Amino acid sequence: MDFKRTQGLKKDSDFRKVYKHGKSFANRNLVMYILDNKSDSTRVGISVSKKVGNAINRNKIRRRIKESYRLNVDANVKYGYDIVFIARVAIKEADYKDIEKSMTHLIRKAGLI
Repeated sequence: MDFKRTQGLKKDSDFRKVYKHGKSFANRNLVMYILDNKSDSTRVGISVSKKVGNAINRNKIRRRIKESYRLNVDANVKYGYDIVFIARVAIKEADYKDIEKSMTHLIRKAGLI
């Protein structure tokens, strides 16, 4: 992932650690898990399951989530967290503005800005 201040979360073991030990926040379109990673960098991961749709739709949703993060969160997020966004099935009907609102709502709710 190409962000200014954030790195990508890639390994399955890292995702599992965030799910097991992290704190979750949710709304209609997204679920967000955060975990303090005790480092000076923030990492982000995105998960879109097959329940959301076929590969074309999943990739489109993943791109929208990444772009929303890049434009609205990346420059302002606190250092030292692992963040995982999980798309819910309701995100199929959401447009970009809805995803953007959902993401900023969760980030503010978690106190990461």
